[in-house]
Amino acid sequence: MAERAGVEGELAQRLRIELLGPLRAWRGTTPLAPGPLRRQAVLAAMALQPGTTVSHEELLDRVWGPAPPGSGRRVLPTYVYALRKELDPEGTAYEESVIRSGQGRYGMVADGLRLDVAELAEGAAQARRVKASGDVAGAVTRFTDALALFRGEPLAGLPGPYARAERQRLSRLRSALRAERFACLLLLGRAGEALDGLAALSTAEPYDESLLALHMRALYAEQRQAEALNAYQAMRERLRDELGVSPGDALVRVYEAVLRRDDELLLGPAAARPITPRATPAPAGVAGAGGATVGPGAPRPRRPVNELPGVPGLFVGRERERAVLTAAFPPDSVAVAAVDGIAGVGKSALIVRAAQDLRERHPDGCLFVDLRAHSPGRHRPSPQRVLRRLLRTIGTADSEVPAGLDELTAAWRAATGPLRLLLVLDDALDSAQVTPLLPAGPGSLVIVAGRRRLTGLDADRRITLEPLDTDDARTLLGRLVGEERAAGEGAATRELARLCGGLPLALRIAGTRLQTRPAWTFAHLVGRMADDDRRLGELSTGERSLEAAFRLSYDQLTPAQQHGFRVLGLTPAAEFDALASAVMLGRPVAETERMLESLVDTSLVQQPRPGRYRLHDLVRVHARRLAEAVPGEAGAARDAVLRLYTEAGRTASDWGSHGFPTGPPPTGAFTDPAAASAWLDAADTDLADVVGHAAALGEADHACWMAEALADHFVRRGRYRDGRAALEAALPQADRAADRRMAPALRNCVGLVDILLGDAARARTTFHEALRLSRRRADRREEARALSGIGAAELNAGRSDRALAPLGTAVGLARLMDDEWLLAMALCLLGTAHRILGRPDDALRCLAESADHAETNGRPAMISRALGSAAEVHLELGRFAEAAGLLRRAADLVQRSGDVPLTAITLSMLGTAEQGAGNLEAAMALHHDALSRLGSLPASDESQRTRMEMEIRGRLGRTYHAAGRVREANREFRTVLAFPGSGAHPAQRASALAGLRQTGTS
Repeated sequence: MAERAGVEGELAQRLRIELLGPLRAWRGTTPLAPGPLRRQAVLAAMALQPGTTVSHEELLDRVWGPAPPGSGRRVLPTYVYALRKELDPEGTAYEESVIRSGQGRYGMVADGLRLDVAELAEGAAQARRVKASGDVAGAVTRFTDALALFRGEPLAGLPGPYARAERQRLSRLRSALRAERFACLLLLGRAGEALDGLAALSTAEPYDESLLALHMRALYAEQRQAEALNAYQAMRERLRDELGVSPGDALVRVYEAVLRRDDELLLGPAAARPITPRATPAPAGVAGAGGATVGPGAPRPRRPVNELPGVPGLFVGRERERAVLTAAFPPDSVAVAAVDGIAGVGKSALIVRAAQDLRERHPDGCLFVDLRAHSPGRHRPSPQRVLRRLLRTIGTADSEVPAGLDELTAAWRAATGPLRLLLVLDDALDSAQVTPLLPAGPGSLVIVAGRRRLTGLDADRRITLEPLDTDDARTLLGRLVGEERAAGEGAATRELARLCGGLPLALRIAGTRLQTRPAWTFAHLVGRMADDDRRLGELSTGERSLEAAFRLSYDQLTPAQQHGFRVLGLTPAAEFDALASAVMLGRPVAETERMLESLVDTSLVQQPRPGRYRLHDLVRVHARRLAEAVPGEAGAARDAVLRLYTEAGRTASDWGSHGFPTGPPPTGAFTDPAAASAWLDAADTDLADVVGHAAALGEADHACWMAEALADHFVRRGRYRDGRAALEAALPQADRAADRRMAPALRNCVGLVDILLGDAARARTTFHEALRLSRRRADRREEARALSGIGAAELNAGRSDRALAPLGTAVGLARLMDDEWLLAMALCLLGTAHRILGRPDDALRCLAESADHAETNGRPAMISRALGSAAEVHLELGRFAEAAGLLRRAADLVQRSGDVPLTAITLSMLGTAEQGAGNLEAAMALHHDALSRLGSLPASDESQRTRMEMEIRGRLGRTYHAAGRVREANREFRTVLAFPGSGAHPAQRASALAGLRQTGTS
């Protein structure tokens, strides 16, 4: 008992110092505090050489290096005194301290001192002895125990050259022990346990060939031969490019062993046990054990092959596409699934992920071939070369591999007939590259990916992979950069995802830039990418470049396709059609459409719906840069397409050909107004942006001409705010335009839109400015338009008496210029003023003349306006039959013009006329038809839509009341009053209140 107590007392007093992590010290179980980092560095410099002493000068050099403290040798005694006080048991005499000194030297005693670095050296030596004895499993245990002594980076944070050198030495020892442990795991057939660690070690030591050899062996053991070979190629290129050397013999031997599938060399003798393939009857050959054919041409006994690359670490979204690829195929045939898409959209990641999901369904092997259609600096393999490799992969002897393509194809199909394989072909160029590689075994599946659509390949399923949606793109950025960091800049993260266009390659490059530049914020990178000219340059890091990927696709095009692609980058709209493209290219439409379809097959051009095409935002930037590098190409193409938009707007406009006295002459691109309107309708959502695009390019005349020409289209479609946005984009260019008419002309257009938006005061101000400019420039046409606009603004402001003078002057100017449309419009407004002022005869006289001039001009909307305004006079006079006759013709004309708001109001007025004539059911149907037309108006113009709906529902309520359907009438009147913002429309509100009073429910 006394002896045991003595041992326990000794252990309780023993000093332990740990250096394999942050420095720590204990006296028995009591933790000690060795003090600040510099004092800890002094302690480590002595503890790492216990039993020896070092001079004061050497100790200073170990801790302070070439910059010793100003106090020189005097600082060491204070450090040593503090360490002795902390490390020695209380009451220890000076001569018994763990730190001894004398004759200008310091050192630590070895007796009674336990160091984790000493335990590490002993553990490593013991593990190596156990491995040498043949006990590989025991060696793994001991290597594991030794590595467990590390608590992080050795001597973490300690300053000085000595600590730095020891930190590097111990880190190298740690890596060596890890590698030795992984090698043991490989010998035990436990490669999966070693794989992640080897990958991390290889990344940390990019030039260590022995580590790479182990990593390749582990990949091979996990049936990931393709990755092993790719890892070797990457090392070979790195050594050549950065060090100017070639791989050593040992690594080359491992590479060659992977090529010939030498299990014994790579995995050890115990791993080289062949697996017998499935029994297959054959017309010739000798049946081997289990009935397997072993005659000429049959596969040799082999291990099941899995060449699939590793699953990408960050894979986001694509659930629908994965489901399509992994859904069951018919088991009695060879199935083919084709995936195409733009460069950088994530095709390879998708097919590898799907293939990993399908591994269990293909027990005879999973093969992977990179066909390198777009691999810079790498030779594209021929079908013959690929077939030879595939035949060797499934066990065909070299002597049995033929030479010619036909013979190779036949041998491949014969060899794969009894097998159920999964063959993944990445980066295919065309169908001719793929067709010879198709296996023959029922139940086999081929997944092929490429940028081009392989139209010559009979595929069971096809997927055109689109960019990630905004949510998935944000998720990928968050996982790359850190969820917390991304969440802290939510708006900037969304904008970065948008600028990357949802392309995983672009998102990964952007994420890498933020990873490697922790000082950068998302907003900073967004700012750098906001300029299109810089955006592609920012999406480049290391060997990855989005523009380089696009360029490889471009280089595969024919010269005609290259020219077409470049010019498409200059399109001013997000979407375009064959006509716009043909105008830019100067080619016939049919020929251009064929070219566009061929570019769709290359994935450089997208087709969101039949007849409409678009470029991905980043592809457009690339194409535009290519076009601008060709002298003269960009200017001519831009001028042609901007003129097309102007011509479409002018041809479709109700103003007629005389309404645009200046600007580019027509080219005849549109045969009639209906064709031009249909073309504008197809491009409708981009029209305002096209004007803004021209303005941004400094194309002042084009921007103004387009904005003016498109104003009537926006009005007829009820898109008043979009029309105003287009005009606002062009208006600053008016003073720069060579066409001096544009300054007053655009203001006249703005004033018209403001009236329709319900802002008569702002409209009146704008028209007066247009009047001032037109008179200064002696432009009588724009002067007449400005005066008509002033009159219209006064009418809408409820000051009809003040509208008479400007409208009368406008009529006189229009007569002088013989402008039929302008004269019809001014007379129509003047007639309306007379109606409001209670002068029906004067009103009808003006409106009849307005209709005559409109008929001469032949534009349907203006005719219908004149007829509708005259009908309104007849309604007020109770002449319902006359009103109905006029309104039926007006409704037919206005529907042909495509003016949605005017159609709705005209139909509702016709309903009122039918009600007055006693045709109540017809009246109700017309009011409901009018309401349905309003449903197509954009929500952005809610105020104007609200006013019209209040007007029509009020009319419908009065019709219900006339039919004795009081309940429905009240519902409509109350709906009118319940509209948000109904107070802005007092006339319609007053009418609804009057209706409720008439029904006795107000």
